[in-house]
Amino acid sequence: MLAGVLVVGIALTAAAEKAPPPPDLQPLPEAPPPPPEIANDPDLQPQVTIIQREHETVEEYRVNGRLTMVKVTPVHGRPYYLVANSDGTFIRRDSLDTGLRVPLWVLFSF
Repeated sequence: MLAGVLVVGIALTAAAEKAPPPPDLQPLPEAPPPPPEIANDPDLQPQVTIIQREHETVEEYRVNGRLTMVKVTPVHGRPYYLVANSDGTFIRRDSLDTGLRVPLWVLFSF
């Protein structure tokens, strides 16, 4: 039973890899720019305050007056981030990369 499923899976994979693309494919149009009332609204853009200290540089990011993120760049060492949670507490992150990796494997193709 398992061997039969394996053979069918390999055959489908091989068939999917050899299939030519349809001839009528066209590139997608470019995404339109955001509306001017949104792009130029200062309330929607983060306000950045840079504070120079003796041993570090602190960048505070605020949206609508609410502190959402702090980037701390020490003179010696790597920068780190303090990111606000929904309850207002901050979590330290060494990078803004969340580590979430979405698999991009093709499992089925029709």
